[in-house]
Amino acid sequence: MRPSIKSEPWSPIRLRVVDIETTGFAPPAEVIELGCVDVEWRPGAGARVRLPRARLFAARNGIPAAVSAIHHITQADIPEDAPAATQERLREALLAQPAPDILVAHNCAFERRFIGAEADGGLPWICTYKAALRAWPLAPGHSNQALREWRDLALDPALAAPAHRAGPDAYVTAHLLAELLAAAPIERLIAWSHEPRPLSAIPFGKHRGLAWTAAPLDYLQWMTQQAAMDANVLRHAMAELGRRESVGSS
Repeated sequence: MRPSIKSEPWSPIRLRVVDIETTGFAPPAEVIELGCVDVEWRPGAGARVRLPRARLFAARNGIPAAVSAIHHITQADIPEDAPAATQERLREALLAQPAPDILVAHNCAFERRFIGAEADGGLPWICTYKAALRAWPLAPGHSNQALREWRDLALDPALAAPAHRAGPDAYVTAHLLAELLAAAPIERLIAWSHEPRPLSAIPFGKHRGLAWTAAPLDYLQWMTQQAAMDANVLRHAMAELGRRESVGSS
């Protein structure tokens, strides 16, 4: 059972924004850096972003050059006595006192591939990527840095750079979270985070990029008949067919 979210106006809700850097894109790749930023939020009083903190972990199986090219972490950057990022150590860092009420990440599906239920304590998550797609559908892009520029966030470069490092990326996400908290209730942000990613257009095939409302009827019907169709694409196709049926019958 998930812990309830605090509601007392004098007791801040603590949202812990996390970001990881890894040796690959899915386990068994290893976490080699964890960044955390706490955001304290009080109803009616807004959000307060705390300073970022980050920790490096051992890369027991090395760091591929192609991955180092993204985050620029090499074996030489990791202290010789750095421990490996076991689930127990990740849990200690994620749930460190003062304990968080909610965990947050940008595109948190990536973080959750590496941070399992054992490490996150069963806390609810907010995905700022999915939430931003809902709250700001007209943004020119929904990556961390694209949203930072679009929202015109004036952040201390000593804390918000370089990009693709765990501490700075978590710091940017924390400020995006503060903006999202002003745009929607926490409960809605959590709900959006558990819904499929909204697709504004058909993501593949001969009609790629075409708005769902402009898709040919027979193509939508074809999608619904494919056993291997992506569940999120199928959901959007069926929703559009339902919309047209509703409009046609009104």
